[in-house]
Amino acid sequence: MALEAIRYRRGSLAILNQLLLPEQLRYEPVASVERAWVAIRDMEVRGAPAIALVGCLSLALELAAGEGPASDVEGLVAFVGERLRVLATARPTAANLGREAERLREVARRRAEGEGVTAEALRESIIEHIEGLLAKDLEDNRRLGAHGAGDILRRVPVPPGGVTLLTHCNTGTLATAGYGTALGIVRALHERGRLARVFCTETRPYNQGGRLTAFELRHDGIPATLIADSAAAAAMCHRGVQAVVVGADRVAANGDTANKIGTYQLAVAARHHGVPFYVAAPSSSCDMTLAGGTDIVLEERPGRELTHLRGLCLAPPDIDVWNPAFDVTPHDLITGGIVTEWGVFAPAELRHALAERGAAAGGQ
Repeated sequence: MALEAIRYRRGSLAILNQLLLPEQLRYEPVASVERAWVAIRDMEVRGAPAIALVGCLSLALELAAGEGPASDVEGLVAFVGERLRVLATARPTAANLGREAERLREVARRRAEGEGVTAEALRESIIEHIEGLLAKDLEDNRRLGAHGAGDILRRVPVPPGGVTLLTHCNTGTLATAGYGTALGIVRALHERGRLARVFCTETRPYNQGGRLTAFELRHDGIPATLIADSAAAAAMCHRGVQAVVVGADRVAANGDTANKIGTYQLAVAARHHGVPFYVAAPSSSCDMTLAGGTDIVLEERPGRELTHLRGLCLAPPDIDVWNPAFDVTPHDLITGGIVTEWGVFAPAELRHALAERGAAAGGQ
């Protein structure tokens, strides 16, 4: 049975508390936008797609429960906008929640302008739109995985046992509605019988690689080896890594990408070793309003996350700490390409490609 980060049905939402993995599999109820905000801020749920889904689904719960004006169409649109503004403040770096919120506001405004629309019909329409995001995310991830796997198989020489990859943080079913982004590529190769092994970094300081990715890969029977973050360059040199595949929380117009701290140094090491470096990012993570990586707001986390682990002190408690949650990988280090649900693009091609496909989708 596949792991689920999110369990939803009309009127009920629960998330797998990822702070407790791998020791405990415990689902926590989320009954309001405020509870979703806390879950996102405290990283009970994490991963850019999952953050967006949980935020929007918490709003769907409130709407299904009758929150907001019962008969005022304009008031209901304003209520939706205000609740989305609350959610947007939980964590700043990931683009997905902001993008979905923008689309949802537009959906609410557009449908509210329909002739004879009632607040009840508008409420149901918004709920149905949000519920559809789960299936869309899963389908986008499968398409992204297929594109990335195909490109890697065309690009690198494939030994008889399959290709060897390296990944960072967690980008699988625990970070999405299912299948995953960078881990979606890993899964697609495994399903084709073309994956030899994937090395996953522990991803300090929150250990999303050790606690989550390693757990997920073992759960699904995918051959995996856990390494310390500081062993990544050595793995590229000595353990046959043929490609690095990571995710992204935000992609700027020039192809710079923000991802979990430590991604940038992996890209530098990959360039040195001639290893293709891929970024798996659904179009919802691409923010073409930002010119480059210097415009991305990078979240900084409390110092205690670095000095302590589940109450155990790992460093002098009074030491000065700099604890960025993300770093920016410059576009020129993304040598494999940016993998989206629409294909694999060089960073310089991405803006034009997304504009073309967005225009085509809008005309359907």
